[in-house]
Amino acid sequence: MTRREGEAVPMRQPLRWLLLSALVIILDLGSKLLASALLTYARPVEVLPVFNLTLLHNPGAAFSFLAGHDGWQRWLFALIAVGASAGLTVWLTRLKRGETWLAAALALIIGGALGNLYDRLVHGYVVDFLSFHWGSHYFPAFNLADTAITLGALGLIVESLRDARRARA
Repeated sequence: MTRREGEAVPMRQPLRWLLLSALVIILDLGSKLLASALLTYARPVEVLPVFNLTLLHNPGAAFSFLAGHDGWQRWLFALIAVGASAGLTVWLTRLKRGETWLAAALALIIGGALGNLYDRLVHGYVVDFLSFHWGSHYFPAFNLADTAITLGALGLIVESLRDARRARA
């Protein structure tokens, strides 16, 4: 089968990017294990004047969304994580050669989603421990999985802006 001129060539071995997802999961779960073993719950350890290590358990989603409910949200967020990871993995398999940044972004999101999924299924909450603040104003605590998801989402935004610019050119 020959390719027509201008037809995009599929990425070779796109699923190798799942190794980045696995790295995110290992670093995330390892850091949560260390935080749980070394920190006292809800007792901040100052690292910098604007940054603490503070062990917290979040049964909700981002910014403790739905945390006050009686447990059904655990399964909702688990289902969302599984569905999103599956959908992003399918997207990953359909990437074209040269879509490296997009592949990295998808892999980061998958790794972060699965890292937090593990916590939800095993503990019933997500372990958070990274806490930034300015004076008495605190940003919600988060973890490495959240960081990977955020970086992946930023990568998707940058990639979509680049695609829009290329389409105009």
